[in-house]
Amino acid sequence: MGRPRTPLLDRERITTTALQLVDEQGDFSVPQIARRLGAQTASVYHHVDGRDGIVELLRERVCDAIDDTALDLEPWDAAMAAWARSYRAAFAAHPRAIPLLTTSPVRAPKVLLQYEKAVTRLLAAGFPLADVMPVIIGLENLVLGSALDMAAPEMMWELADETATPRLAAALAAVAGGRSDASFELALDGCLARCRRLLDTSA
Repeated sequence: MGRPRTPLLDRERITTTALQLVDEQGDFSVPQIARRLGAQTASVYHHVDGRDGIVELLRERVCDAIDDTALDLEPWDAAMAAWARSYRAAFAAHPRAIPLLTTSPVRAPKVLLQYEKAVTRLLAAGFPLADVMPVIIGLENLVLGSALDMAAPEMMWELADETATPRLAAALAAVAGGRSDASFELALDGCLARCRRLLDTSA
C-alpha cells in the first residue's frame, strides 16, 4: 500500500479538529481528535505538546483573527477601541472556546507578542506602568463578556405575562435586534472614558 498523498496528522489539522470539537461541545479530548482524524491517540502526541499544547494552538488560531494593526491607530483610545472590537469579533466566532482559554495561562508566543504591542501602545500614550495591565484586563473582561452575550439568544427574558412587567417589556422591545452591539458600545465608551480620566490624573 502506497503512502497517503496527504498526511493524516499535522498541527494545522489537529488545531482545526480541536476547534470544531470545542465549537460543538465546549471542550475536546485528544482521543476525540484522533478518532476524527482516523489516527491513533499516540500519534497526535507526536505533533503537539499534550492537551496544554493544543489549547495554546487553539488560542493562536482564535487570536489570529484579531487585527493587531488596530493598535497603530491614533489617538490611543481609538486604537484600543478598534482592537477591542476586533478582539470581540474573533471570540464571538468561537464563544465556547472562551471558558477553555480563559482558565489556562497564556503561553502562545504569537499571542504574547500581541499583548506586548498593546502594553507598548499604552505606555507610549503616557499610562503609568502600574495602570497598563488593569486597562488591558478591564477591556478584555468587557470584550469576552460581550462575546458570550453575542452567542446568547436574542431574547434572554421570556415574559409570560407582559402586564406584570410592562416597563421591562417596553424596554426590551425598544432594543430588539441590536441589544448586544448597543450594550457593548455603551460599556466600551464608559471604560475608555474612565481610562482617559486615569491618564489625565497621572499626567
